[in-house]
Amino acid sequence: MRPTLYGNRHAVSAGHYLAAEAGNAILNAGGNAIDAGCCAGMALAVLHPDEVNFAGVAPIIIRTADGKVVTIAGLGHWPLSIPADIFMREYGGELPYGVLRTVVPAAPDAWITALREYGTMTFGDVAAAAIEFARDGFSVFQFLASAFEHNAKHHCWPASAALFLPNGRPPRLGDRFVQADLAATIQFMVDEEQAATHLGREAGLEAARAAFYVGDIAERIVAHMQSEGGYLSRDDLANFRSRIGPAVQGRWRDFELFTCGPWCQGPTLIQSLLMMEKAGLDGLRQNSADYLHLLIEVIKCVFADREYYYGDPDFVDVPLERLHSEANINEWLKQIDPKKAMPDMPVPHGVNEPFRYPATEGLPVRDPDTSYLCAVDKWGNAFSATPSDGMWRSPVVPGLGLIPSPRGTQSRTDPNHPSGVGPGRRPRLTPNPAIARRDDGTVVPFGAPGGDAQVQSMLQVFLNIFHFGMDIQEAIDAPRITSHSFPSSFAPFRHFPAVVSLEGRIDEGVRQVLESRGHRLDIYPDYTRNAAAVEVIVAEPQPGFIRAGADPRQPAYAIVR
Repeated sequence: MRPTLYGNRHAVSAGHYLAAEAGNAILNAGGNAIDAGCCAGMALAVLHPDEVNFAGVAPIIIRTADGKVVTIAGLGHWPLSIPADIFMREYGGELPYGVLRTVVPAAPDAWITALREYGTMTFGDVAAAAIEFARDGFSVFQFLASAFEHNAKHHCWPASAALFLPNGRPPRLGDRFVQADLAATIQFMVDEEQAATHLGREAGLEAARAAFYVGDIAERIVAHMQSEGGYLSRDDLANFRSRIGPAVQGRWRDFELFTCGPWCQGPTLIQSLLMMEKAGLDGLRQNSADYLHLLIEVIKCVFADREYYYGDPDFVDVPLERLHSEANINEWLKQIDPKKAMPDMPVPHGVNEPFRYPATEGLPVRDPDTSYLCAVDKWGNAFSATPSDGMWRSPVVPGLGLIPSPRGTQSRTDPNHPSGVGPGRRPRLTPNPAIARRDDGTVVPFGAPGGDAQVQSMLQVFLNIFHFGMDIQEAIDAPRITSHSFPSSFAPFRHFPAVVSLEGRIDEGVRQVLESRGHRLDIYPDYTRNAAAVEVIVAEPQPGFIRAGADPRQPAYAIVR
């Protein structure tokens, strides 16, 4: 549908074309990939309010020009005062809409942390585009218009209705959508930075952070939480810092893959590639019945390990070394029948008390959430981030135009679950940016929105490029599938055993074979955002080009120079 783009100096690929252009402008002005990535990420919080929130989450991976790879968690924890058993005891195991889902908003601190440690510009430099888009508005695109219409029924809170139902109705395709309160909130952070810039760039960044987490913005957030019966406190905000740490690393052929830790689903990408390789990819045609059957069954196994073991590693032991080991992979591959689908998510080897999840009737309906962006600069820095948190699970703070992160929606209400609710614990996040590095020096930041479809789509696109030999845009455009044979990562954790969603372009003969093997098929349109939306940049030392692509399943675009 689009060409792969080739450039010599730098590239940005983002979930909205205006965010890509904003990041590109930063690079053209002399900023590095971290500056550009933070700019595009904050812009997405304005341009994709259905999927991203300025006060949401923003997991980040950075590869610096000297080859160092680090992660910035960009994920907040549950308030320290929330009772671990509150949802089991008072809500029958359900997560109600509203502020009880709130965890500490992490995205503003994550962007500022990235800028302070690895960027070159000020917060005001990189936030200018987000302020402009919020203040002056932008044209509502098709996907956003559909989301506004779909979520209108959830905007029962006055401040949410005022923002998302202007003139008493959802904004329509082509309308101008303005977020004046959000523009003022971000501008206040810039003003506080500018007041401290005489003390140096780092002091200015700290002042911008303090405006949100300690100053007037924090005060209004906490007052709103208290008025709505929430638990988020001044101390929760003031003491929060995004954690910088090493990436999880795995070897696949001549690549090193880097993901965030098991507080998100990122390491399942590494395990999936290892399993696909061990099972044997040679001789399998791209999107053939045998290939898709293997991929579906591998995802069932890997996501079983995710379900039984993943959680905040500060609270639970996540045995990644064992999960990625050859022994565990071999144990799983013994359970895969090349001609028959497993009826559901299997139970990991050695588990004596399996979890029980009732099946959900019907077929899955996915709510939009999350966007993605990546950037590479002329010096060799690479940036990969997956900002998230949509507009309808919790109320807008009056006068601020933002929603403190409702990412608690991804914690299980049973505190005994590995990813259960608990004071100070982080939910198990679906957003999971990635970076791959080839032995020849090639660097590949890539990622996607899409909840439980993220890893599945990233896996398919990565294999399309580096196993099947497709060019980037061809690999992104190719039809995809998504398995649902596991409980969803989002409350109410719906479960669709053996269901596989396929884009309509998957060959009819392939579909028939998959059905004969026991897969229950759900046919998507030919191109659908439900199959996620992958963005990729490939920076190669030889012949020296930077290649980039963006997914037509959303208004994503890549820009290169």
